[in-house]
Amino acid sequence: MSNTITLGVTDLSFHRVTASLVSHVLSDMGFEVERVYSPHQENFAKLKAGHIDLLSSAWLPSSHGVYKADVEQAESLLELGLHYQPYALWGVPDYVPEDAVSNVADLLKPEVIAKMKPDIQGINPGAGITRFSIKMMDEYGLNDAGYRFHPGTEEACFSAFEQAVANKQWLIVPLWKPQFLHHKYRIRELTEPKGLLGIVDRAVLLMRESQASRFSDAQLKTLDALRFDNEIIAMLDYQVCREGQPLDSVTRRWLDENA
Repeated sequence: MSNTITLGVTDLSFHRVTASLVSHVLSDMGFEVERVYSPHQENFAKLKAGHIDLLSSAWLPSSHGVYKADVEQAESLLELGLHYQPYALWGVPDYVPEDAVSNVADLLKPEVIAKMKPDIQGINPGAGITRFSIKMMDEYGLNDAGYRFHPGTEEACFSAFEQAVANKQWLIVPLWKPQFLHHKYRIRELTEPKGLLGIVDRAVLLMRESQASRFSDAQLKTLDALRFDNEIIAMLDYQVCREGQPLDSVTRRWLDENA
């Protein structure tokens, strides 16, 4: 049997960080690891079809549960580890006064509409935060109030935030934890009483059950024991995305220092 493990990676920076950590662990077990980068839904489709053996990291049950359920129509899956505990959020820079904007509904205040940037820059359409945000635009009447949500790239979302902060402009950022912006900036989360942003998820490694026999019990226990957290992933993500450090070097160093 081939010693190659194919690891599906959702092609966003913090997923690449987590997958790099997992790749090192798999390599240390003696496997050759091939990383395959895809958007959210495509990643799960590849897992269902058997084009990848493992997926790092699935957000369950809220963001990716519907995709996992689809895969399990064809193949049973094992959930391993707890990479971090992610959740979606809408936030504003901390210089936006809390007494003006603390709740998503506050975005409808005339005095807030007058100051807030109307464009809300999101990421790709398959992401949980994108699905949640589109629903929020309707449920809160934000489209009628003149706001516009734009799906796009990671970099478009993050750059829009950084440029607005540089100009002390009011804006809404549809974001999540872990994400590298939290490592540098103070982003205040808005209260969202309708529960449209999902819940705190578990980020886990998904393995096709048919692949489990390739691992010893000790190796499966090692994968299941992997524990990072939101702050660790955000810090490593920042080192890669904004300090320009090589991804695999950053993650190898962290593992060696925290073994």
